[in-house]
Amino acid sequence: MTTRREKGFSTTAVRAGERADPETGAVAAPIYETSVFAFTSTQQLIDAVSEKTGRDVYTRWSNPTVTMAERKISELEGTEDCAVFSSGMAAISTAIINLVSPGDHIVSTRDLYGGTVELLSNLLARFGVQTTFVEATDMDEIESAVRDNTRLFFMESPTNPTLKLVDLSKVVETAKKNGAKVLVDNTFATPYNQQPLRLGCSVVLHSATKYLAGHNDVTAGAAAGPKELIEPMKRLRRTLGGVLDPHAAWLMLRGMKTLALRMERHNQNGQKIAEYLQSHPKVERVYYPGLSTHPQHSLAKRQMKGFGGVLSFELKGDLNHAVRFVDSLKLALIGASLGGTETLISQPSTASHYFMNPEERRKAGIADSLIRLSLGIEDADDVISDLAQAFEKV
Repeated sequence: MTTRREKGFSTTAVRAGERADPETGAVAAPIYETSVFAFTSTQQLIDAVSEKTGRDVYTRWSNPTVTMAERKISELEGTEDCAVFSSGMAAISTAIINLVSPGDHIVSTRDLYGGTVELLSNLLARFGVQTTFVEATDMDEIESAVRDNTRLFFMESPTNPTLKLVDLSKVVETAKKNGAKVLVDNTFATPYNQQPLRLGCSVVLHSATKYLAGHNDVTAGAAAGPKELIEPMKRLRRTLGGVLDPHAAWLMLRGMKTLALRMERHNQNGQKIAEYLQSHPKVERVYYPGLSTHPQHSLAKRQMKGFGGVLSFELKGDLNHAVRFVDSLKLALIGASLGGTETLISQPSTASHYFMNPEERRKAGIADSLIRLSLGIEDADDVISDLAQAFEKV
């Protein structure tokens, strides 16, 4: 008897969630650009609203193009279900709000995207949900932060922008002891490089604006996990309204077909340019888990398939030196995003973490001279040449 073989990642990225249209034979998924779906009878409508038939009713609830994108992501992450949203922050906020109540406690990595810090520190605190921020690399600190009312662990790995790693398997062990869920922002790694759900995490989150869509032309978010956790998020999405537009879902479907190919190039560029920067005399330090000098390189090799296209580095100098360097680049574009085909560069202190006060940035290890580089899929030598001429201006 032939054993059924699990499909490869690239095959899944191209084919999962989609099929040729049975009526027209069209290979590309159609865009169901409609807000409402019609019925031939009241009973048919009632059966759809009561979810007996699985028919779409209203695009804020569900839409066929959106559903195809959700199925593709769930298969890429190796799980049952997925909910997509109008942005990464819509996915993060809906997922967290769905899992906590007033009086609950969250343990979170200190190194986080600035919008997530705002959500945890200020918005949720207004509703009686407290968060303790911990060092991502310190399991003792993570474990000591747990309280009787801890319901959730929120982790970024690798973290933004200092590329620290969380030992996800150990966090899962701690969470299970306390009956808590583990949410992981997997944006930097993507399911190609890391699959937290296979390590026992509860829900994986993405700013799909980044690598999943991959072309800097769509804003989207995603939460993937078991149906028992994702279905309530979809219901909450109806209420909060952070639904993804069908055209944006189609762009994301198109982008994900090349995810494996793009990630191979992102990984290659990230490694080559990290090694170049590490050897440059004007660079103080490089943050990239693919470097053997990274303090968690061994964990990265265990937990990740590849190390991604994002790195950060500190210039020798101050904020003015960093600004002069960034402003001198010609190929790399100044932009507060990552994960696209174009190489983007930014200073966290002036972009993603601008609204954190200096003390908060200091605690998170974000120096004024820190620069984040998101390598696109250009030729690495061209990026290095651009960096070299900018170094000459500093």
